Amino acid sequence: MLGKIFQRFVDKSPICVMARGLLERVLSSDSVDEVFERSANRQYTRDLLFSTTVDLMSHVVCGQRKSVHAAYQANVDEIGVSVTSVYNKLNGVETVTSQSLVRDTAESVQPIIEKMGGTIPPLLPGYRVKILDGNCLPATDHRIRELRQSAAGPLPGKSLVVLDPQLKLAVDVFPCEDGHAQERSLLDQVLPTVEAGDCWIEDRNFCTLKFLFGIAHRDAFFVIRQHGNLPWEPMAKMRRIGEVEGGTVYEQPIRLRDDEGNELRLRRIRVHLHEPTRDGDRDVFIITNLPKKINAKTIAVLYRKRWTIENAFQELAEHLNSEINTLGYPKAALFAFCIALIAYNVMSVVKAALRSVHGSEKIETEVSGYYVADEIAATYRGMMIAIAAKHWRVFRTMSDREFVKVLRMLASNVNLAHYKKHPRAPKKPPTKRTHYKKQPHVSTFRLIAERSVS
Repeated sequence: MLGKIFQRFVDKSPICVMARGLLERVLSSDSVDEVFERSANRQYTRDLLFSTTVDLMSHVVCGQRKSVHAAYQANVDEIGVSVTSVYNKLNGVETVTSQSLVRDTAESVQPIIEKMGGTIPPLLPGYRVKILDGNCLPATDHRIRELRQSAAGPLPGKSLVVLDPQLKLAVDVFPCEDGHAQERSLLDQVLPTVEAGDCWIEDRNFCTLKFLFGIAHRDAFFVIRQHGNLPWEPMAKMRRIGEVEGGTVYEQPIRLRDDEGNELRLRRIRVHLHEPTRDGDRDVFIITNLPKKINAKTIAVLYRKRWTIENAFQELAEHLNSEINTLGYPKAALFAFCIALIAYNVMSVVKAALRSVHGSEKIETEVSGYYVADEIAATYRGMMIAIAAKHWRVFRTMSDREFVKVLRMLASNVNLAHYKKHPRAPKKPPTKRTHYKKQPHVSTFRLIAERSVS
């Protein structure tokens, strides 16, 4: 179906072919420019297409180029405008456009994952679980004029990200240009996206009366760690439920009242931990409006799955170039982060194809995202020289059924041994450095020589 021109890469680097085919499908110039025309309010197209800036940034995020300038220089003939024009375009990308791009691409790949049978077993059968968490972009270089004499680190923005753990997709993002803004201030944007039957898992930072009542009023559910400032009333004493891995579970009924006197009856679950958290907490309190048929122990285990989104942020930081510290303008930095979310989703589809062929447990426990990303970054540039861009357009015109068939064929060619995880042992406390304190440096060669003598 792909033709002979693809065969060498199908045999030697099928993962890279999958990733490039997915990018061609979800980030085609026509669909990307359509998102821009539909969502942009102030920015407009003159000589530089929005799809060109997306393509440029995807090269940086996925590791094919080290910087925006390097990506520009490698494609200067095709871009046709100055590098200043490129940066001006990046600095002006509206957050609503970046958000729409993430949403649209996530929606486009969801049916592909489902048709492949590449979903992960649901965390809570009968509910669509969504995990919400915040991500603060790290400080950038002091390139902007107002920052050049500042000793403080400039924060270019933050985002709330919604992860669907069954699909392993970042399905939504809520970018904010103010790096010092409270994450709670973005919850008014999140509430309209809550749908009946959702189950939202969140940390205590999002535990507000307005948000909890808002979720419940939309016939949705939440599993959220209780914030210390949340006002609540006990309706009965705490009773012991049983043991789960890492702690003992207790439960009690409570109620909340909002400023208008509305009442919400909930369950408050206490997990008494065998070992304290990194913050020193021995008790974790979770509140939920899930029905009683869902056992408190199940809810305690479900809340612990929040780490899924933290793993996603770790992959963005370590496997993809999601934090480009040379992009000081908030809109540009948030745009780069959103392109990284799309790249994360592309890799999630690749892993879904692998799960559909090799089994979910094997892929989740044995395949390293680092080595998958490294394979794509190492092979991509050579593959694009060997296979001209026009040949990749076949991925745009395939039906979903044909595309799924190609992805599964490519997944069956993958040698999983090349991407095997190597989990680290638990970290040991650092050795105290007591020798040579008064010396600026030592010779490693001489130290090794002394070791061999002794």
